[in-house]
Amino acid sequence: MAPAASPAPATSPVVQAAPLVSAQAHQQFFDQLRSLCGQAFEGRVVQDQPKSGRGFEGRLLMHVRRCSEREIQIPFHVGEDHSRTWIISQTGSGLSLKHDHRKADGRSDASTMYGGHTREAGWPQLQSFPADPYSQELFLRQGMAASVGNIWQLMIHTELKSFSYRLLRESREFRVDFDLSQPVPPPPAPWGYSD
Repeated sequence: MAPAASPAPATSPVVQAAPLVSAQAHQQFFDQLRSLCGQAFEGRVVQDQPKSGRGFEGRLLMHVRRCSEREIQIPFHVGEDHSRTWIISQTGSGLSLKHDHRKADGRSDASTMYGGHTREAGWPQLQSFPADPYSQELFLRQGMAASVGNIWQLMIHTELKSFSYRLLRESREFRVDFDLSQPVPPPPAPWGYSD
């Protein structure tokens, strides 16, 4: 005869999600960026070699719009084009940067959610995101083989009170600097998002 089952404990065990762990520099960078939540800043293209011809015309704004313990959403507005949102996430093994591209009606663009993941600790002021496998496959499918080697960098210059978004690859550099010393009124919600 099998022994009787033990009665259930009077209290259930504590159930918690596994903690996210990051290198100290990842956490410091994320926290600095999150401290800007709710604010918008104007920027300008400081490097575009060779010229991309992609039309970064009009007022450039970044809006640190939504922030949680694990994710920061930063729409990047180019004039009346509200199609781009940068998404920085803590993954438990570093930081991820994704580019959410939407059409004016809110639908996802064919080229969306590309980006990269940190491979090194980086610094509290700078993180690098080499293109991840999903992005590399997407670029190849779209005939953009040169983009397979993309590395995106995000930089926070506390002394200069600026934030930089930078794209690097062989024979290509693009960079936008944003002035953190002068917040501006927030722009409208990016396409595909609501207030």
